[in-house]
Amino acid sequence: MKKIMMLLAGLLMTSLVQAAPMFKEGEHYQIVKETATAKPEVMEFFSYYCPHCYHFETIVAGLKKDLPQGVEFKRNPVQFLGGQMGPEMQRAYAVAKLLGVEEKFSPVAFKTIQVDRKMPQSRDDIQAMFVAAGVPAADYTGTVDSFAVTGEVAQFDRNTASMKIQGVPATVVNGRYLIKTESLKSADDYQALVKFLLAKKD
Repeated sequence: MKKIMMLLAGLLMTSLVQAAPMFKEGEHYQIVKETATAKPEVMEFFSYYCPHCYHFETIVAGLKKDLPQGVEFKRNPVQFLGGQMGPEMQRAYAVAKLLGVEEKFSPVAFKTIQVDRKMPQSRDDIQAMFVAAGVPAADYTGTVDSFAVTGEVAQFDRNTASMKIQGVPATVVNGRYLIKTESLKSADDYQALVKFLLAKKD
């Protein structure tokens, strides 16, 4: 009986080891900062000009619904795509965030650029996106150059630089672990890696 119990225990441990995701530093993620954030968080770096970011939206939506309680999800637009309008669309996201309309604005911005292929050429074009999202034009024009939006944009750029972001979409967990998205095979792998990194203590 004792031998049978030991055999069953061994099989159980083997099963658990096989079931556990084998994520490795350098292969599935890299460390970009020495210390982690005080509170658990997931930060997605993106651009409205990035087609991969557009298709990544459904994966992000699934992740947000499945994050452990107490984990904050943040988005950080980058300015290095879109030419001269890259910084303007980054600023547009800051406006949307400040006005509390990001969930209305982002789908319109992605659709305009990625589906309709209408690249904004000026702030008037961006204003039209806000109007299409149900936001009064005056709310955009009255906020776009505000001190709060300028400060938010500066923080976006600091995050991009400090976390060594060179391409999007990119995900950083706890301000320390940059996911190597190309190493993953499915949305399930992505979610599993995010949760693995959220739980890391080193």
